[in-house]
Parts: sequence; structure tokens; C-alpha cells
Amino acid sequence: MEQANRIAVIGGGSWATALVKILCNNHDQVYWWMRSQEAIDHLERFGHNPKYLQSVSFKTEQLVLSTDLKTILASAEVVVIATPAAFLQEAFEGIDASHFANKIVFSAVKGIIPAYNAIPARFIHKSFDVPYEKIGIISGPCHAEEVAMERLSYLTLACQGATYAQLMADKLSCRYIKTTTSDDLFGTEFSAVLKNVYALAAGICHGLGYGDNFQAVLISNAIQEIEKFIDVIHPVHRDTKTSAYLGDLLVTAYSSFSRNRTFGFMIGKGYSVKTAQLEMNMIAEGYYATKCLWEINKKFQVDMPILQAVYHIIYEKISPAVEMKLLADQLA
Repeated sequence: MEQANRIAVIGGGSWATALVKILCNNHDQVYWWMRSQEAIDHLERFGHNPKYLQSVSFKTEQLVLSTDLKTILASAEVVVIATPAAFLQEAFEGIDASHFANKIVFSAVKGIIPAYNAIPARFIHKSFDVPYEKIGIISGPCHAEEVAMERLSYLTLACQGATYAQLMADKLSCRYIKTTTSDDLFGTEFSAVLKNVYALAAGICHGLGYGDNFQAVLISNAIQEIEKFIDVIHPVHRDTKTSAYLGDLLVTAYSSFSRNRTFGFMIGKGYSVKTAQLEMNMIAEGYYATKCLWEINKKFQVDMPILQAVYHIIYEKISPAVEMKLLADQLA
């Protein structure tokens, strides 16, 4: 395990950029795949990502940048995937199990794969034959923007292989990042997906003019929904009051940096889904997650009124004011 030093980050957005920044604290060299050659050229010349977290400066001698995913994968022993869930399948087109042989893979994807209705861990396992004990998730509560400012942040590394979880924790620990480990891969990953849906709900309510009192009730009920759902999906002992579950939900539902909350706020203010997407020019993972989780829950039949309300608003175009009034009458 001590030999697993070559690490690669796949993705060119805010979270990928933040993770590369963190990893550069502990590694002399980080491999970084980005789709855009223009972004790579800019990074090599000026030392920062031209589109995301532009305040973060990199020492370019620490970076090995490429748009060739196969080359980056071949160079790395540990792979961190940080692309939006909706584009994950497209990003790995032409990649097969041979490219992931003997690698440790950690997902920093905060969403669900729409084409499969699958969390990233399952997609990685099924698509590339990576054993589950070598697949992990990097979970919050942690916003890329605060990493850029080096504000104290916390990460949970969840993996069924405890040694691999600790390996990644050590790679990410630094002055402004505290880490903990967990073996609850599936519960942590589904919680990370669900909290984006509840952040949409929080944003919608804020856009409609609901205050802090109602938001507190909404999020109290949201963590109960998360617990009920993941206990059915993967029934193991866990404490959802810890930071990987409740903490991640709180920061996503309340923070001004939360793109899901922002997207929901625009919906609450009367924007159409399409207009809100165009206005943001960023991926709100909760949009895709809402439909996928709705479909998954048809099988499990967990009582999830908040998920149902967001689904009705986003996909069935029910009035946000009407739907949230009905939801408010159900919450306690």
C-alpha cells in the first residue's frame, strides 16, 4: 500500500480543482485529466483553472495534465473521479476493465448515473470490474469554494477496505482539511445523493419566502428520510447524526455556495427548469438525482414526502407554492 503514490484526478470542474489543490499539499506530482485542451493550455501558462476556482494558483511543475484519459489512467495507482454524474458515462467512453486493473478508485461524484439509476460505486464496479473493497467515496461536508480559501473543512473517506480508506485520508489530510474514515460505502454515497434533493427543496422554499423556522423543520425531516431510505437500501449500523450524513446535508441545504440550493431558489422564484439551468451554467446534481431516486424508490416504497414534492415540482411541473403548501401540512 505504501507504494500507491501516483494519484490522478479525473475532471475539470470546481471539485476536481479543489481536490487537486489539496493533493498538491502531500504529493510532488498529481496527474490531472481535463476534457478541454484550452483549459490545460491556460493552466500550464498561468497556473490556474480558467473557468473554476480561478483564485487557486498551482505550481505547474507539480501537475501532469492531459486530455488523454487512457494515458492518465495508465500513469496512476489511485484514481479520483470528480466529473458530474450525468457525464460520467460519456467521460469514460472507450475505457474498459483493463484500464482499471489493480487500481484503487475513489469517487468524488456527488450524484447518480441517470442512464443506470446507479450510484458511482456501482457504476465503477459493474463497468470496470473494480472490487467494492477497492472503491471508495470522498464525502463532505465540504465546498470547493471554501477549500480554495483554505477554510477549515472536513472530509469522510468511506470504503469497505479500511486500509484504502485510511490511505486516501492520509493523502487528503493537510493544514485545512481534517479527515475521518468509514466502511459505509453505500449509505454514505446514497446520503450524498439525497442531500442534493433536499437542498433543492430548501432552495425552493427560500425562493417562495419560507423562513428559517420552516427550513429547520424541513431539514429535520430530510435527515429522517435519508436514514429511512439508506437503512432499507443497505441495512447496517450507522449514525446519521455524524458529519458525513447530517453535516453534509446541512452545508448543502444552507450554504450560499450550494448550487443545488441556488437551483431550487430559482425554481421557487418562478424560473423554469430549463431557464434555471441556462442561467446557472453549472450542474445541479439534485436535478438528475430526483428522478433517479424516485425511480429507485418505486421498488423499495420508502415514505419520502420531500423527495415526492421535489419530483412533482421539477418533473411534473406542479406549482412550487401549491406543492410546498401540501408538504408543509405533512411535516412535523
